[in-house]
Amino acid sequence: MPHFFYVIISTMKNKISANIALFMTALIWGLGFVSQRAGMEHIGPFTFNAARSFLGALSLVPVIFWVKFSKPDLRSKARKFYQRINLLKAGCLCGLVMFLGMGIQQYSIQYITAGKSGFISALYIIFVPLISLCLGAKIAKRVIFSVIMAVFGLYLLCYQSGGGVNIYDFLTLLGAFFYGLHIIVVDYFAHRVHPVKMSCLQFFIVGVLSLIFVFLFKENPTAQSLIECKIPLIYSGIITCGIAYTLQIYGQKYTLPILATLILCLESVFAVVGGVLILGEVMSTREILGCVLMISAVILANTKMEQRF
Repeated sequence: MPHFFYVIISTMKNKISANIALFMTALIWGLGFVSQRAGMEHIGPFTFNAARSFLGALSLVPVIFWVKFSKPDLRSKARKFYQRINLLKAGCLCGLVMFLGMGIQQYSIQYITAGKSGFISALYIIFVPLISLCLGAKIAKRVIFSVIMAVFGLYLLCYQSGGGVNIYDFLTLLGAFFYGLHIIVVDYFAHRVHPVKMSCLQFFIVGVLSLIFVFLFKENPTAQSLIECKIPLIYSGIITCGIAYTLQIYGQKYTLPILATLILCLESVFAVVGGVLILGEVMSTREILGCVLMISAVILANTKMEQRF
């Protein structure tokens, strides 16, 4: 398994293969909303995040050892020290931002459907250019228009007759902001550290932070509840965390962030399809129209933008 996985990701050194990796990431992430929702039937949100993050980190350890012993290390001591410092910075910062996005999203998904969570979470692609604007980047008029379109689509998707917008919709949107910030942070560090090591460390950080909140929220998980949740945890831990997020880092390393976000936005489509086919969820005409507007806004915001975020 480590050799097979390493052979695949080691060949991703051109845009085509990188884009394929990002497409696979979107597919895995989208279907992951189903496993996240299913996991809430057995354990609490922070217990789920802690368990899957540690699983994701552990699944990458054999790959790291394979990389380490597959070829001689010719780096100088100074070079090793410099790269380890960068790796520590990357892992801690990416882990913190991911914990905020993942924790808020997982807590909120207990109260909204997998499809709705997937589409609201897709707005991280809108936040990418908006955050970049705050960092000094120029932003096109079509991006401003896409934000207005996305907000209207979000209203159609989330508005509940007689009840207004659910607070958990807003929390999911906040989680989307941190996911957008995570993409920008990953883009900054992807060219400076080893992707597999960075992915492993960030999930270890997420696991530790999630474990703290397990005790703060008094979730009190049991061995039996974890066993009952084994299928969602295995998918979310090994496949979503261990594989998909590593593919994301590799994909962003060899393609432009804007193209990467455009491909990753497909996760929302896969989330809806997964929710309908696997969980039997049903979306109204109003919600479907909201989804169409949101995905159109995402595509518009990420078309023909050449600057690097």
